[in-house]
Amino acid sequence: MPPLAADVQHYLYETLGLPKSGSQAWANQDGLPYFLRDAFDFQALDILGHTVLLALDRNPEKASLGDIRAKLDKVRSVAKQPTVYVTKALASYERKRLIEQKVPFIVPGNQLYLPDLGLDLREYFRQRPTSAESLLSPSAQAMLITALLRPHWEPEWHPAEVAATLGYTPMTLSRAVRELSAAGLASVHKAGRSQYLTMAFSPQETWERATPLLRSPVQRTVWTSTPIPADRSIRLAGLSALAHHSMLAEPRLPVHAVSRAAWQALKSNVDELPEAMPGAYAWQLWSYSPALQPDSGTVDPLSLSLSLRDDPDERVQSALDVLKEQLPW
Repeated sequence: MPPLAADVQHYLYETLGLPKSGSQAWANQDGLPYFLRDAFDFQALDILGHTVLLALDRNPEKASLGDIRAKLDKVRSVAKQPTVYVTKALASYERKRLIEQKVPFIVPGNQLYLPDLGLDLREYFRQRPTSAESLLSPSAQAMLITALLRPHWEPEWHPAEVAATLGYTPMTLSRAVRELSAAGLASVHKAGRSQYLTMAFSPQETWERATPLLRSPVQRTVWTSTPIPADRSIRLAGLSALAHHSMLAEPRLPVHAVSRAAWQALKSNVDELPEAMPGAYAWQLWSYSPALQPDSGTVDPLSLSLSLRDDPDERVQSALDVLKEQLPW
């Protein structure tokens, strides 16, 4: 029995009182296409009188949610029975996406979502320490994202250098360092008079753990009738940026991002409109600089994901899955 299947049985025993010996290898898996057998291990299991098929993810670090759903649909069409996705871990936004799409899943020790059986157990989420319950400040978020997207990843980094690049004061730097340490994302140590942060996890795991503590950088959107002026701090954003990184169609109104501070300097040279209208230009006012990647014409991919993660359009969410696969991790 695969270890993940044993974890499922133990979890179901603790939460529903089901016997631990109910899982067995699915007899028909050899009839599936190779790409499905390569993606999942399969176990048949009886849950409260219903036989379900567990699709145990063999490569969770490589899977995108769009790909997972497509494969599960294929398995379900062949098996003719409820199919449940099983993985070791899911970020909160991934759980939300799966629930919105009514995709059954089990994360042993964390959550069980089986809409076909009327089961949705969420009280088993692992809680973060109280000191990390609140959202990170925009400055701490910007520093974290900048560190995660460094061209050559190393766990240790110098926060003062990142803060200087972003134009933050020593007081803002100190507060951001305390926040990242309190969130359990990095540990602080000194070398001489310099202070360093060491990431506690890999870039991907750091991002997944940090995501519930992060917010959309977009504070509000304004529209103008004036073209976007040339400025090094302005970046393509929103659906315009996502279209640049995927096959998503360009939005009707082009979208750019600018920090609130930069907007104060620019707004005297543009004609602001009361609402979106044909031919308008959309400006997202960000809580931190949208130019965290100096050489890019778009906002960075992590901030872009945060700005669009609650978009209900499935095409947008599929494009975000494509964007996730382009991350340098």
